[in-house]
Amino acid sequence: MTSPFSGAPAGRPGRLGIGIIGAGKVGAVLGAALRNAGHAVTGVHAVSEASRSRAESLLPEVPVLEIPEILRRSELVLFAVPDDVLPELISGLADAGHFQTGHLVVHTSGRHGVSVLDPVRAAGAIPLAIHPAMSFTGLSLDIARLADCMFGVTADAIVLPVAQALVVEMGGEPAVIAEADRGTYHAALAHASNHLVTLTAQSAQLLASIGVEQTDRMLSPLMHASLENALANGDGALTGPVARGDVGTVRRHLEVLGAEGVPADVGQAYRAMARATAVRALMRGALSEATVAELLDALGD
Repeated sequence: MTSPFSGAPAGRPGRLGIGIIGAGKVGAVLGAALRNAGHAVTGVHAVSEASRSRAESLLPEVPVLEIPEILRRSELVLFAVPDDVLPELISGLADAGHFQTGHLVVHTSGRHGVSVLDPVRAAGAIPLAIHPAMSFTGLSLDIARLADCMFGVTADAIVLPVAQALVVEMGGEPAVIAEADRGTYHAALAHASNHLVTLTAQSAQLLASIGVEQTDRMLSPLMHASLENALANGDGALTGPVARGDVGTVRRHLEVLGAEGVPADVGQAYRAMARATAVRALMRGALSEATVAELLDALGD
């Protein structure tokens, strides 16, 4: 196997044979982006019918292969598998002797850094963690969206430029995340993205329950403006009855959210987020301690 650094400028990975382990929404899209950057995709591991269909669409003519064969053919192997699957998969392949000297072993997990790839080091392989901070659809439109995407990158200092270069080649922007900070990094992204989806779905459900048909049209201008304002101004963007200290309005909200037929999770989420909002308003001096105490009393279980 040839070195992935042969003939490449400093900090550049050169043209690589890349294998994709996991043709989920992330793996297939990143594989297509790397292919567009001039790398050769040597094979893809796809188990489910959906992943095979996605691989066929985004990585046409790339053979679907078993993992050991992909490792044998490739200089860089991209593991785009669930967080909890990654440690056992890597250790099992390492124990079986499938990693080679010079292999670039990359995973896309947000939670893990490079320590999860420690088993590959004994074979002389090089671990890299490259996580796209983006929500994926698994469609070709995601490839263009990578141009607005930052990637959380973790790697040993000597090979960090290679990880950064791979991100740039896919159109993204690398942000270096320390190994010890991966948990905080991933919690922040999950809190922002996953819980936004939950809050949106809950709000749409409430509107639909009172006969609003186009819930997306009603919520879209409000939520887009709120997000832009929050990104620009942080806690300074806080508004609404909690941030104003309108305890009576909050009590009315709790009354309707506690009515029969309203899913319990909606009221629970409202209370939790309202408490957090009240505390943050207090911290920035927007509300008095007395008003916050009254709000928290109203929000009690």
